[in-house]
Amino acid sequence: MDTLTYSGLRVVELAEDPQGEIVGKLLADQGADVIKVEPPSGSKGRHLGPWAHGHEGDPNHSLHFWTYNTSKRSIILDTETDSGRAERAQLIAQADVLITTGTPDELAAAGIDLHALTERHQHLIALSVSPYGLTGPWANRRSSDLVALATGGILMSCGYDDHSIPPIRPGGNQAMQIAASFGHTGLLLALLERQTSGLGQIVDVSMHEAIAVSGELANPYWFYPRVLLQRQTCRHAQPSPTSPALFECADGVQVYFALILSDNKTWGILVDWLDSLGMALDLADEEYLQLSHRQENFHYIQTLMESFFLMQDSATVYEEAQRRGLPLGPVSAPEDLLDDPHLQARGYFTDVPIDGENVKFPGAPFAFSYGTGAPQSPPTLGSDTDTVLAEIRAHAQVGAMS
Repeated sequence: MDTLTYSGLRVVELAEDPQGEIVGKLLADQGADVIKVEPPSGSKGRHLGPWAHGHEGDPNHSLHFWTYNTSKRSIILDTETDSGRAERAQLIAQADVLITTGTPDELAAAGIDLHALTERHQHLIALSVSPYGLTGPWANRRSSDLVALATGGILMSCGYDDHSIPPIRPGGNQAMQIAASFGHTGLLLALLERQTSGLGQIVDVSMHEAIAVSGELANPYWFYPRVLLQRQTCRHAQPSPTSPALFECADGVQVYFALILSDNKTWGILVDWLDSLGMALDLADEEYLQLSHRQENFHYIQTLMESFFLMQDSATVYEEAQRRGLPLGPVSAPEDLLDDPHLQARGYFTDVPIDGENVKFPGAPFAFSYGTGAPQSPPTLGSDTDTVLAEIRAHAQVGAMS
């Protein structure tokens, strides 16, 4: 494999939360030397389940930790002691990038001053991906993935047509994933700028702001026509209800298909598909070429479509719809993706050796012409402490002699 995208980049990760750990993982999987600094008891993510192979409570078998920490090195430093803080300071001095997720108060309590660090080490880029950013009245407030989705406005658009039911949280730590994406982008911009100026800087990413700007059409609808969006079951939030888009197939799997009546070309393709199974009935009549007539008979069309899908299994429906150029897809469960033929063809899932056996992990979210990295084994707690400490001491001696 050719040199990976981030080869030669040294990163010190003090992140305790996924929004920062994800950035470190993206860098490490593509060749960066990401050194995760952990307390003697291990990062808090090591103490979150579920657990691999029945190793309940074992910090080296947390699937949560594995997910966000592939390809990194782990070093234990007791930063409650002067010697531990001195070693951390040496490590940061030799780094290109520092990643943190703490609030200003938490950073101060840990003895971390990002402004002082970037002034002392002018090459250093300090990436902070914190709940509310490093400034402002909420800077020291606590948050979580769900709190971030709620306060940032996205949660109000997630849920069912019945608005007597509270909003529904989307899974997968979406707030943290979004913040990490902005964090990664901000870091790349800072690295590009450093190539010109030679100077690092603080990149201050607020999870709250990352969510606030990711609300799809909610913001422009309110900013301009002063219209509120209404959440809808498995559909985009809109000012007024749109047609249901989930249809059950013969195998019990739901498919998503937005029945858009206003597009005559799509309507013709749909009628032809129905007719191929003898189910077009009167929809092929000339009067249905008029949008107004289709709209007046929407519920009748919807009923026919429900019967149409119930007669076929989801795989057949998906393949045929795509063959005809219709945007339709099955509602897959996460475990279904392991057998997804497209992901398999692209080699997306990769085997990572852990404890003498291969564990399947999602691969890189991007591919590069000159070589794409893949997840490597997540580190066991403190596995690289001696090696990393020896490296920083040797580097310090070389610096002292030069």
